[in-house]
Amino acid sequence: MEKVYDVTALGEMLIDFTMNGQSDQGNQMFEACPGGAPCNVLAMLNKLGRKTAFIGKVGNDQFGKLLRDTIRELGIETRGLILDSDIHTTLAFVHTFPDGDREFSFYRKPGADMMLTEEDVDYELIRQSKVFHFGTLSMTDEPARSATKRALEVAREAGCIITFDPNLRPPLWDSMETAKEMMEYGFQYCDMLKISDNEIQFVTGKEDYDEGIRILQEKYQIPLIFLTMGKEGSRAYYRDIRAEKKGFIVKAIETTGAGDTFCGCSIHGLLTNGLDHLTEEKLEDILTYANAGAALITMKKGAIRSMPEPEHIETLIREN
Repeated sequence: MEKVYDVTALGEMLIDFTMNGQSDQGNQMFEACPGGAPCNVLAMLNKLGRKTAFIGKVGNDQFGKLLRDTIRELGIETRGLILDSDIHTTLAFVHTFPDGDREFSFYRKPGADMMLTEEDVDYELIRQSKVFHFGTLSMTDEPARSATKRALEVAREAGCIITFDPNLRPPLWDSMETAKEMMEYGFQYCDMLKISDNEIQFVTGKEDYDEGIRILQEKYQIPLIFLTMGKEGSRAYYRDIRAEKKGFIVKAIETTGAGDTFCGCSIHGLLTNGLDHLTEEKLEDILTYANAGAALITMKKGAIRSMPEPEHIETLIREN
């Protein structure tokens, strides 16, 4: 099968409502920002010149159409996106704290993204892709959980590089035990894992990041792991190599999409260098680039439409 696409991602696409000041009446105003982690990752990859496709489900409503039109405009292939006439598009309200951190309120009981079935998935898109990317939000509920599992089988059979960002959102799980099980399910399949500091502590119970990563490496034999540590920077673990790069200091307004930007940049680095002959130097270059991309997006609101330009990433790296 010819590999037409660099990356196909499966998962949620939703609207992130972010605070945007007050109206003249003193009411809070929200901005409807297209989002959803897998699509955020694709949006960054598109900026970097990669050919991408998305598989998922949104409502056949104004928000679903807005999402479809947004990603189509960015050049992401939408033939794997289904509009559901019965269930509405998932909504998330993002509350940002003074330090730029945030919490989410989700409107998703159910949301259209959870209703993706095995029959809905365009498996040809997966077979035609070099990389298949997924997270755990498509595994919180059936039928999307079974659809994700089947997609992973197909990706493995097709010889795709499989990349995984758990993207843990506790409010969306009926129990944290199930969340942990689904993360562990993903670990069995992935060639590249992008995991955050709080996720590694949650899933291994170890305070020390290196110790937690070692557990995952030994148990699941994951070839390449990227650990993100917020403004502290990031680390890469590959065979017996451990690389680390500090974060970039910028004036952050909100952190939505930072991890996804990092993930998109690191998948780009993986496609450029391949998985077999990574060196410490190459890993440090990937980390630096991904850290810079992630820093830049925190200076804007929203994710899909806020992905940094490659020249801005390069400028930030040069200036530091």
